[in-house]
Amino acid sequence: MEIQSYTMNFGPQHPAAHGVLRLVLEMEGEVVRRADPHVGLLHRATEKLAESKPFNQSIGYMDRLDYVSMMCNEHAYVRAIEQLMGIQAPDRAQWIRTMFDEITRILNHLMWIGTNGLDLGAMAVFLYAFREREELMDLYEAVSGARMHATYYRPGGVYRDLPEHMPRYRESPWHKGKDLKRLNAWREGSMLDFIDAFTDDFPKRLDEYETLLTDNRIWKQRTVNIGVVSPEQALAWGMTGPMLRGSGIEWDLRRKQPYAMYDQVEFDVAVGSTGDCYDRYLVRMAEMRQSNRIIKQCAAWLRANPGPVMIDNYKVAPPSREEMKDDMEALIHHFKLFTEGYVVPAGECYAAVEAPKGEFGAYIVSDGSNKPFRLKLRAPGFAHLSSMDEIVRGHMLSDVVAMIGTYDVVFGEIDR
Repeated sequence: MEIQSYTMNFGPQHPAAHGVLRLVLEMEGEVVRRADPHVGLLHRATEKLAESKPFNQSIGYMDRLDYVSMMCNEHAYVRAIEQLMGIQAPDRAQWIRTMFDEITRILNHLMWIGTNGLDLGAMAVFLYAFREREELMDLYEAVSGARMHATYYRPGGVYRDLPEHMPRYRESPWHKGKDLKRLNAWREGSMLDFIDAFTDDFPKRLDEYETLLTDNRIWKQRTVNIGVVSPEQALAWGMTGPMLRGSGIEWDLRRKQPYAMYDQVEFDVAVGSTGDCYDRYLVRMAEMRQSNRIIKQCAAWLRANPGPVMIDNYKVAPPSREEMKDDMEALIHHFKLFTEGYVVPAGECYAAVEAPKGEFGAYIVSDGSNKPFRLKLRAPGFAHLSSMDEIVRGHMLSDVVAMIGTYDVVFGEIDR
């Protein structure tokens, strides 16, 4: 019997496509001979939109790019503005940013482990991962008022200091009595108390995920020696983050080009050896443990060192509500800041952060006005997806799903 060759569409509404990815596959029976990723179906012209409004009004757009690692995207954009303006956030703000970058990394990897498990047939781990994700989402909500699109980082610092109280669950038909007490056990004190309780508990939760997956025979059959990326290929395709480190290259911007307070904290860079899907899974699991370690150190420093979280410059940072209602000058500063923004000196600048998926960078050209003349965002997922054809050739159709999962793609940042 001869094997049929045919071209098939994978996506854009496929549940394993993780966004609007249209993959045109040339198949020979069950084997992939060619893969052609079609991107751009989610293009929202973020970079062009940012050129039409003042600098500080585009921070919220950054959250909507990779909408699973919101604050890391903000960090790159805000750092670029700060470099152009020659300002630096106070130490406490830098520690808060470092802590929230790592909280974001755990949020991203939890989403990844849950959805990737789901793609490859593991249902329970998804429910486990989202249990912990819910707790971290409460931290986002406590500092910014929003669970996802926080707009918390601002040029010159962060929007506000960590709150003294965590929001609590209220009594309802579903939560009452002992159950309500258990849910609110971590929320009796300040946000730092909540973070301490979470970081003490989280390693046990990671052990649970590892029990479900690491030595699971089916999981290993689906991931070991699948989608092997050699170190040479990883470099040639411009890969960063877990994709690059999974192939054995120890490159991490937090260590090689430290920003915020990463040179003050202790952590290990997780590196794989084979460069297959299983290695990249192990790298991300190890990264969550290291992020937990960094968060612990940040929380300890923040507890011991109170201070300002925003620079004292009304041209960049708004005055307090109290001052604004009391002082005419402050009111004018507030009005000018939120209508016109601030003038950024002419020049160009590229600022990158080690986002959960890889190097996320913002390249800004300023012409000395209150809007960017040009903004170009460097999305890690775009470079990774480009390698799809080379990596999946000769694999089975089901391995394409494993590969899309291991790339950890989010189309908000790829299509922009």
